[in-house]
Amino acid sequence: MKFLKKLLKVLVVLFALLIATLYITDTDYLIKAVRTIYMRGHTTAFLDDYQKFDNQVIENGTPQPWPNHKDYNSVKETSTLDKANKDWGTIAYVIIKNDSIWFENYYDGYNKDSKTNSFSMAKSYVSGLMGKALMEGHIKSLDQPVCDFLPAFCDGDAAKMTVGDLSSMASGTNWDEAYYSPLSITTRAYFDDDLQKVMNGLKVVTQPGQAFKYSSGDTQMLAMVIEKATGKKMYNYLEESFWKPLGSENSTLWQLDSEEDDLVKAYCCIASNAKDFARFGKLYKDHGKWNGKQILDSAFVAKSLKPRFAASPEYGYGWWRKNQNGKDFVMMRGHLGQYVIVQPEDNVIIVRLGHQKSPDAGVGIFTNDIALYIDEAYKMMEN
Repeated sequence: MKFLKKLLKVLVVLFALLIATLYITDTDYLIKAVRTIYMRGHTTAFLDDYQKFDNQVIENGTPQPWPNHKDYNSVKETSTLDKANKDWGTIAYVIIKNDSIWFENYYDGYNKDSKTNSFSMAKSYVSGLMGKALMEGHIKSLDQPVCDFLPAFCDGDAAKMTVGDLSSMASGTNWDEAYYSPLSITTRAYFDDDLQKVMNGLKVVTQPGQAFKYSSGDTQMLAMVIEKATGKKMYNYLEESFWKPLGSENSTLWQLDSEEDDLVKAYCCIASNAKDFARFGKLYKDHGKWNGKQILDSAFVAKSLKPRFAASPEYGYGWWRKNQNGKDFVMMRGHLGQYVIVQPEDNVIIVRLGHQKSPDAGVGIFTNDIALYIDEAYKMMEN
């Protein structure tokens, strides 16, 4: 019994020392990481983790349900798609043809209204909100210096960084996009209670505006710029600019760093469903118009969907680009295989949400599952 008491005391002291060390070394965000992710058997963020964080509700307005196509659900998944859905944990697969639901199915206990984490698909929304701020005159142009809004980036090369550099991921900062390292800035940003402090600690290490480098930090900085420029919280700006005007059928959630600091995790973490996510794809497909009203400037939309850098044809301003079978697709992409894939000429939108993507490439590289989801959708429509 005495041995057990001594052992318990030693364990308590060691635990206290560990906690103290985390605070002293400014890595106390790991406490939240362990509580919300690692102790639940995950090595990185997961689909339903939004329930473990602070969120801000974004209300919907008057719902505008998608109509069903005349051939609605007349074809089942191909055998290849069915296997992929099982192997990679698909929870929603939707094909929209001519602005009508041509096919939809939901898996693993999820349904059409289930909320799941958007992950980096949120970056497309943030870029769109930059376009809205440009349209409304809050931001002068893509060439306006970030320094005009964020004083932490006014020295040296940082002073050359522009708003457009953030949207096209060409800031030149030392952000390290590492999802599985508990000590990376990406992990810190996901769990830290003061995201603004984290972002203001970034350093510009290469000339801004010269090349694309995938960086969630760029989108987070862009959100801070938009809030400063508009005087509005990002979640309010999203609600009034897109969520309500696009007729979303459900309210949504946007994760915050904390209730006290009230800064959205702008590079990720909008919790919604496949058909409401698809609305943003339709807006860009239709050159910024919704029901005949110009929600976003068409010139901005066109620019967003074209590559800024010839050496990186896969990325524009907040949107990915991929040529598949001679067709040009644009898409929103998320960490675990969240996709809104748009082919404007065919008037097709493909949405896939799920637990993982195919494990064949690193961060910022197209994985093979994307081509599969496109190819199998077209095979289904051909049948």
